[in-house]
Amino acid sequence: MKFDMPVVLFAGGRSSRMGKDKTLLPFAGYGSLSEFQYVRLGKLFDRVYISAKNNKFDFQANIIEDRHEISSPLVGIISVFEQLDADEVFILSVDAPFVDEKVINMLIQNRENHAAIIARTQSGKQPLCGIYRRSILPVAQENFKADDHRIGNLLNKVDTKFIFFEEDAAFSNLNRPHEYEEALQRIKEGTS
Repeated sequence: MKFDMPVVLFAGGRSSRMGKDKTLLPFAGYGSLSEFQYVRLGKLFDRVYISAKNNKFDFQANIIEDRHEISSPLVGIISVFEQLDADEVFILSVDAPFVDEKVINMLIQNRENHAAIIARTQSGKQPLCGIYRRSILPVAQENFKADDHRIGNLLNKVDTKFIFFEEDAAFSNLNRPHEYEEALQRIKEGTS
């Protein structure tokens, strides 16, 4: 049974630490990390979207084009709710390929009436792994007008529930070349 809310992969960042667009790097037998995530999450969710500045992908995907010049997760959240007819969405960073069904399920099971339900680990909050509700949109727009793009500040202003996870490994982000290489090795060894 698939989860009944849309999932949106955030793939609109600049990839400055990677030195090239990480969303387009080959991953786990797929042409890109984005395609890997899109296919994988399509097995768990009814609807999958990618939030990006433009459709730069070489596979069929539902794209939410982020219409603002600035690149930030806040802009992505605003674009999602401006363009998608959904009261709640699961948001996941495209560069977090080890967030698995167990993590997603735990967040969804705890989706009481909060504006956001976000993963948290020993190393801190994971704002691009969680459920966001439409009620967050006016606050996000207010922060955007104030030029405050920090997701932490947005989450502090709304009713946010944090779900704690013991293990950090599932939340590994592929920001730098060595992290990408380590992730490829984890997939190869089957230790994801």
